[in-house]
Amino acid sequence: MSMTDPVADMITRIRNGQQARLYSITSPFSNVRESVLDVLKREGYIRGYEKVELDNNKAELKIELKYLDGEPVIKQIKRVSKPGRRVYSKISDLKKVFNGLGISILSTPKGVVSDHEARQQNVGGEVLVEVF
Repeated sequence: MSMTDPVADMITRIRNGQQARLYSITSPFSNVRESVLDVLKREGYIRGYEKVELDNNKAELKIELKYLDGEPVIKQIKRVSKPGRRVYSKISDLKKVFNGLGISILSTPKGVVSDHEARQQNVGGEVLVEVF
């Protein structure tokens, strides 16, 4: 069966892994997932990730979750733009997440970036995820 929303699947795996206090989780590989993980790593929400090659030309991502004093660094992570309802935003209309304490991850013509980077590059796009 094909997956309709791979990014939402990865976000749910991260959320479930942190509730279970796991230090690493796995998710099937895709370029969009890897780009979102790049932003999460740059912003300090995960320790890191690596692409693991499996047999029969498949790959998966091993994601290392991050905790601070036993509590997950990611307090809230949610999918904004969904397959049934895409959400696009101009850079001037992009709202701050928790008054600037959180980030939005956007898919822009210049790649997948955080809202801070999108403001610096002055580009808008599809709002994929909000993280706090």
